[in-house]
Amino acid sequence: MSGVVLVYSLFGSAEQARAVARTLVEERLAACANILGPCTSIYEWQGKVEEGAEVPILFKTSADRRDALMARVAQLHDYDVPAILALPVDAAHPPFAAWVAEQLA
Repeated sequence: MSGVVLVYSLFGSAEQARAVARTLVEERLAACANILGPCTSIYEWQGKVEEGAEVPILFKTSADRRDALMARVAQLHDYDVPAILALPVDAAHPPFAAWVAEQLA
């Protein structure tokens, strides 16, 4: 294992995505946040099929900060039930993994 973890979430606007990403980097819960291009999500909510634009983010963090980052995303998120998923990283370029660790120290 590389020690690096990706945490994925979706936000309802680019502005909220940017604000949450900046907060988590400033708080050293994430070394980096990649705000991806808007996507279309189709899902059922409260018995009705919905379709809407969302903005995905990939947060790069460490295994020991993962749970704190996920809790903070949930706290800052404006959705009732936000998608917050941790994805293990099997391998990472060693200098990048070292940089992530350094940013979170």
